[in-house]
Amino acid sequence: MAQAKINAKANEGRFCRSSSMADRSSRLLESLDQLELRVEALREAATAVEQEKEILLEMIHSIQNSQDMRQISDGEREELNLTANRLMGRTLTVEVSVETIRNPQQQESLKHATRIIDEVVSKFLDDLGNAKSHLMSLYSACSSEVPHGPVDQKFQSIVIGCALEDQKKIKRRLETLLRNIENSDKAIKLLEHSKGAGSKTLQQNAESRFN
Repeated sequence: MAQAKINAKANEGRFCRSSSMADRSSRLLESLDQLELRVEALREAATAVEQEKEILLEMIHSIQNSQDMRQISDGEREELNLTANRLMGRTLTVEVSVETIRNPQQQESLKHATRIIDEVVSKFLDDLGNAKSHLMSLYSACSSEVPHGPVDQKFQSIVIGCALEDQKKIKRRLETLLRNIENSDKAIKLLEHSKGAGSKTLQQNAESRFN
């Protein structure tokens, strides 16, 4: 009888310990789940800061190379460039880095995709029009929307092999390059238009002297 009571108490103690360990494990798991959500929120916030930095630098660069900058006095242009350079310098002091975890295959795919884009960029000066068309086909390969032009199927398969975060970065880089080309085209057209208007005015002035 006494032995039975001892065994009952021992079993009760083991049950209490097991129950307590299970509760403790459950609480720890819940805490880790909450921390995981905060970690992902931190990475998303840092990525947003990275993107904002890229956008700000692009906007400052765009203003410095705008047609309006060419149509003001040298003194005003110098003063505005000083302000733009100061803003660019302050923007560059913001250092944010979000490392992407990749397996060897994803690492190789990223290198391959980056190399293809770099090769297209290196041909900008030789043939801007062809380079733009090539970039458009690369961008269409990254877009989930229905493409308006040809899609580089080979590049698409390479991008699919990249990590999801890298896929987004590749798409953003192509968007930035296409915007820069678009801005360059506009600047060239405006410059040609102003030259054409100037030549026409000179011609009219010359004709008026003879009439």
